[in-house]
Amino acid sequence: MNIEDIKLVGVMGGGVMGGGIAQTFAAHGFRTVVRDLSDELIEKTRQSMVEGRFGLRGAVERGKMTQAEFDATLARFSFTQDVADLRDCDLVVEAVPENLDLKKSVFAELDATVKKAAIFASNTSGFAISDLNKAVARKDRFIGFHWFSPAFIMKIVEVVYAPETSEETIATMEAVGERLGKTTIRVKDAPGKYGFVANRIYFAMVAEAHRVLEEGVASAEDINTAMRLGFNWPAGPLEMVQGARKGWQ
Repeated sequence: MNIEDIKLVGVMGGGVMGGGIAQTFAAHGFRTVVRDLSDELIEKTRQSMVEGRFGLRGAVERGKMTQAEFDATLARFSFTQDVADLRDCDLVVEAVPENLDLKKSVFAELDATVKKAAIFASNTSGFAISDLNKAVARKDRFIGFHWFSPAFIMKIVEVVYAPETSEETIATMEAVGERLGKTTIRVKDAPGKYGFVANRIYFAMVAEAHRVLEEGVASAEDINTAMRLGFNWPAGPLEMVQGARKGWQ
């Protein structure tokens, strides 16, 4: 499969990351369907995609998107509670909570439902792709596709390949990232390690920030301020995790 074959994209799981991922796909011309577990969760994701701080309406207000583009984007995404509605997807991006057993059960269900030619991509922050792909038969079309929060804004995506991942799949997902206006980096799977490239380095910095706090060297607020102003980080190390998990205020 190549990028020209991808007409319908499924996003498994909404929330902060899944909604932002779906928003990005729809804004760049892909028909996109988001699957979540309840009307309440679906509505929360829809509101974030449209009205949130990094939502589509804000993009119009900032001059990043025209009203016509806004209307076209809205027309390209839909929501469902039924996994069967993803059966004709050419690409499915998983964005459920970071729990290995949950992700594997989701992929097993998808593997039995979605057409065999489709690519499966996980937005895992760091689980080994060679662990996750044990849940599916299509190991050559299984890949990591790790976004950063807020997904609609951040430019980097880690494309993580296991030994079984085909070169065609890697190249296709790199082309998808380019179509979405992202910069991709190619990352070799590293079983036994968590975090790929960016998070492994970030976790080390967060650990040191906590040591500085525990030693009474500086307050959490001042630690965050030091890294924002001293290294031009958009958020400090002790506030970044909260934003990534719960949304940016």
